[in-house]
Amino acid sequence: MFSFLNPSAEFDRAVWTVGELTAYIREMFELDYRLQDVEVTGEISNFTRAASGHLYFTLKDATAQIKCVMWRTQAERLRFRPTEGDAMTARGRISVYEASGAYQLYAERLQPAGRGDLAAAFERLKEDLALEGLFDSEHKQPIPRFPHKIGIVTSVDAAALRDILNVLRRRNPLVSVLIAPTLVQGEQAPPQIVRAIKWLDGRDDVDTIIVARGGGSIEDLWAFNDERVARAIFNARHPIISGVGHETDFTIADFVADLRAPTPSAAAELAVVDLSDMPPVIEEYKRVLGSEIDHALATRREAIRARAQFLGLLNPRRAVDANRQRIDGLVGRASRAAQRTLDRQRSRLDISMAGLTAVSPLATLARGFAIVRDAEGSVIRSTDQVRPGDAISIQVSDGTIGGRVTE
Repeated sequence: MFSFLNPSAEFDRAVWTVGELTAYIREMFELDYRLQDVEVTGEISNFTRAASGHLYFTLKDATAQIKCVMWRTQAERLRFRPTEGDAMTARGRISVYEASGAYQLYAERLQPAGRGDLAAAFERLKEDLALEGLFDSEHKQPIPRFPHKIGIVTSVDAAALRDILNVLRRRNPLVSVLIAPTLVQGEQAPPQIVRAIKWLDGRDDVDTIIVARGGGSIEDLWAFNDERVARAIFNARHPIISGVGHETDFTIADFVADLRAPTPSAAAELAVVDLSDMPPVIEEYKRVLGSEIDHALATRREAIRARAQFLGLLNPRRAVDANRQRIDGLVGRASRAAQRTLDRQRSRLDISMAGLTAVSPLATLARGFAIVRDAEGSVIRSTDQVRPGDAISIQVSDGTIGGRVTE
């Protein structure tokens, strides 16, 4: 490589290699201090962002153009997205890219021409996020009226934290507070704010999150205009209240949050109800709740009464009682039927007895007849059955007479 400060006889050679000539020209650019810190204004064209994060674009005007490159480390500091056709002012140094033999501007800073860098970045990011729907009301979550624990994302040294704690203590001393400390200003603030939001949002014991800091300039509040912070707020599953700056200050976080408060103190007021205002409300709730309970009890009593009546119809005791009465009726009928049958049989028996009596030997005996039997008890029907001297018995109506045959 040649040195411009140490010319040698080699410069007098008639033939140069391409590499030698290009390196010499690059040194010429780099040794001119006026080209090492320049600001160039023009319109962006051929803008591309490489996978590596580096930005490549061209600045042009009506008469000329210059290629530009911005390395990823500088590009990550941009607070807006350059787009095709934007009028920009780039600040950096001029050098030669030897591989292509083209001189180009190595930009270290880029800002919209004719406007403040931060204001333009704010409007550009606000427009992009609005188009994505991050500000839409349909994504806003309701703020719990009676939270048990509130998470706070802010600096532990900030007056905003003291204001929030004082308001919470005055309005609702029963609520718990969990603080996620973070920087709220500077380049390191956005990633810390994102981590704090995600840490609180990952807990199940937090009901509401407050993201807050006190007032300041647009530069002081810029951490809350960071796209990473906006997306962390939008993706949170817990409702978030933004209380950044003063009443006239607006940040991207305000638009994305579920509720915007004009100040940190106002954010605390919106996060909890004032318990001193609750007695009349509680009495009204008691009245309404008592009325609803009475109505519910009356409705359930009536339902129980109807079910009891229905169950009464299904009670087996009713069937048992009915069967008992039916059995009593059947028993009565059976008893009467048996009695009638018995009476008929008795009548028949009396008739039979009368008939038997009429033909009974006893009846014959009662009329003066007698029955003669031999010693063995056999009835003697003929004289041939006895001989003189045989013992006989004579049965009359009222007894028996012993005797002996004489002839």
